[in-house]
This record gives sequence, structure tokens and C-alpha cells, in this order.
Amino acid sequence: MSKNQLEKTFKKQVTKMISFKYLLYLPKNYDTKEKWPLILFLHGMGERGNNLDRIKKHGLPKMIEDGHAFPFIILSPQCPRKTYWSMQLENVKELLDDVVEQHPIDTKRIYLTGLSMGGYGTWDLAIKYPKIFAAIAPICGSSSMLGELIFLKNTPIWAFHGEKDSKVPLAMGEQTINLIKKSNNNVKFTVYPDVDHNSWDLTYNNPKLYEWFLEHKTE
Repeated sequence: MSKNQLEKTFKKQVTKMISFKYLLYLPKNYDTKEKWPLILFLHGMGERGNNLDRIKKHGLPKMIEDGHAFPFIILSPQCPRKTYWSMQLENVKELLDDVVEQHPIDTKRIYLTGLSMGGYGTWDLAIKYPKIFAAIAPICGSSSMLGELIFLKNTPIWAFHGEKDSKVPLAMGEQTINLIKKSNNNVKFTVYPDVDHNSWDLTYNNPKLYEWFLEHKTE
């Protein structure tokens, strides 16, 4: 395990007990006297459960385990088994609030990304809490809240999809993008030719994504 990627459990009693296992990456030069940008990463369906090793198989947690360094704090919660991110939006928000309270986060530079089921979760969490995220990057996902995309009219968006995606067809991603573009002029959509469902490796290994994140701050 990367010494910079900590395994943690969040428990809080709200109307019911919330319990999340999660990974928290702290940059190598982490200093509590400095305010840090944060990326919230949402994994895919196959990584649900209560074993944090599962979410190290793909995306940002895998890159961290492989030795990549990032200038962000990275929060990677694990979705409980038999649920979906769309069922956990309020709970993820509670976890995020707790991490922001416990760490020196620059609240104007909180970013959101996810892949597959996490791509759906990225769209839906941003729709539900549009003022929190300075920019979002959904990967091979769509939204289950298409009628509420208007709430993202001021959110910078860079979405990604594989042209040959056999699990979440490109047409589903295109539908979401076409709808959001009716109210939002700050939308980018990258389609990878001849790529199936795994469009996240290309995306997360592209330094331009992180440069693009840091170009944006909330009001």
C-alpha cells in the first residue's frame, strides 16, 4: 500500500448510521499550513463492497498504488455492496464534508470524477450539489437525472467515452452531453476511437486533465 494513500472508515449518525470505507491520498509534500485542492473519485460497479483493495484496481487509486504523485488530496470512497452511487449521494456529501472539516482543503478547488457507475455518480452528485464542485470529469457514464441537468449550467465539464463502449454505449454519453450543452457553454467531450469501456486509463494518464481541473475555481 502506498504510504500516502490511507485506508479509513467514516461513520456518522444522521437520520441513520452512515458507514463508508474510503482511501485518502495526501500529497508527498503535504503541509497542514497550506490549502490543498481535492479530487473526489468515484469507482465503478465492480469495486463495490467492504474491501478497499478492490478500488485500487482502476483509476486514481491504482495510479497512486503504482507510484504516481498528484498535487491534490484525493478522496476515494467505496460504495457499499448492492447499492449504487445514485443511492448514496447524501452520504458521499457527508463524507466529503467531514474530510473538508478535518483537512486543509481549498473549498474553491474541489473537483469530481468517476468511471462507469462512478461516471453516472459524477453527473448525479454534481447535479444534486452544483455549488460544491469547481469542475467535473465523468468517464464512460451518463446521468440518471437528465431532467435536472440545468443545475450544471455554470459547472465546467470535461466528459470522456470510448467509441466502441459495449457496457455504456456512446449514445448514452452523447445524450447527456447534447442536453447539457443547451444550457452550458463550458463543456468538452472527448471520444476515443476504437476504445471499449476502459476509457479511464487514457483519461487519468493525461496530465492535461489535472491542468484543466486547476484552471477552475468556484465563485
